[in-house]
Parts: sequence; C-alpha cells; structure tokens
Amino acid sequence: MLLIGATGFSGTAQANTGTHELLKPETPFSWNGVFGRYDREALKRGWQVYHEVCSNCHGLKLVAFRNLAAVGLTPEEIKAVAAEKEVQDGPNDEGAMFQRPARPSDRMLSPYANDKVAASIHGGAVPPDLSLITKARVNGPNYVYSLLLGYPDVPPADVAIPEGKMYNTYFPGYAIGMPQQVFEDAVTYADGTKATKEQIAKDVVTFLNWAAEPELDARKSLGVKVMVFLALLTALLFALKRQIWKDVH
Repeated sequence: MLLIGATGFSGTAQANTGTHELLKPETPFSWNGVFGRYDREALKRGWQVYHEVCSNCHGLKLVAFRNLAAVGLTPEEIKAVAAEKEVQDGPNDEGAMFQRPARPSDRMLSPYANDKVAASIHGGAVPPDLSLITKARVNGPNYVYSLLLGYPDVPPADVAIPEGKMYNTYFPGYAIGMPQQVFEDAVTYADGTKATKEQIAKDVVTFLNWAAEPELDARKSLGVKVMVFLALLTALLFALKRQIWKDVH
C-alpha cells in the first residue's frame, strides 16, 4: 500500500474533498464518541492488512514491534514478525556497521534504505511514514478510508491523468501515484471475517489510528473517571454549602 502524498495538502486538497464528500464506514469507527474504545479484533485485522500489504512500502517509525502486544500479538508472534525485517546496528568490534534481524525493541522503519532509493522506485515520490497519517489531515480516518476506496472502475473521461498515475476521487488533483491496493479478499483474515473492500479499509484505518493514538483508550478511561469524580465532588460541596448556611435566612 503506497499512500504517496497523503499528507500535507491545503487548498487543492480541500477543494477536492469539498467537491466529494468523504466516505464513512457503514458502522462508525468504534473509538468515536466520549465512551468509544478501540475494537481489539479490528485492530488485529488492521495489523494483518498493514503487515501483508502496507509494510511493503511504508514504515511506522514511531511504533516498536513490542507495541504490537496492544493489538493482540503474543510475545512469540512479535519476535517472529520482528525477525522478518533487518535493521542496521553497530559499530562492531572492527568499527563497521552491520545488518541484523530486528528485535521487539526495534521500530518499524521504512523498507527503503533512504528517501532517494524510495523516490527512484516510485517515480520521484517518497511513500510517507504512516505513524501519524490519520492526524496529518482534517478528519483523517475518514480521509484515509475514502482514499483507499476512491478508485472508480471507470475514471471520469474529462480528467487528464499523467502517465504512471492513477485516478483517485479523494486525492488532491485526482492523480495519485499509489495503485489501488484494496480489493475483495485481498487478505484472508485469521478470524474468518469476510474481507470486503470496505472491511479491509476500515480495519487498516483502525490500526493506523491506534498507531497515531495508542493512548486513546487510557485517556478516555481517565477522562470518564475524572468527570465522575468532579460530579461527586460538586454534589458533596453543594451539600456542605447547604449544611453550613442552613440557619442563615
């Protein structure tokens, strides 16, 4: 999955998304609302989509492999996933840098050695890191969801798309460097969930939002506790005030 240029647009991007209302999942994202929480099953499915599709082009430089425990991976699974990648380490006793299998403590870096290598492969565009992709745009989750599903079977005839680019309804300028990545049954979910395009897009957006806001559940839980505490404290203070001033007319 290659979300080239999915970040950092202003006027043109707003013109596009203003013309085409962003898509929203049929069932809202589970974390929406004051009491919303991440759906753990969706998180694990979203990780599977990222791992099998997106990680070929994109890194998650702010997420360590060990953080995947929060999406349901066991320590053994985390070690196995990390060992699939190689990272640079060193220097060794001879002063040279070397490559080694990644460990759970390592972060999920870009699959490319550097940006120039990435740009040379993708026609000058560098696939963005996805750690904060849902925070890089206004209404980011719905934008990314729309972008993944924004490839019509037949592009409009009146829109000129440069060679090597694809039409996307929700991308600024409509010409995107990322080929369509989300198809029916593009992945086979381990839990048996039917992998429709909409399901795949929703699951991977859930995972990417977790990558950007892993503390969301804890923050909302604390917020609810604080509000309950403040409500009780207000009631106690009001009762105390009534007791103190009961004889004053």
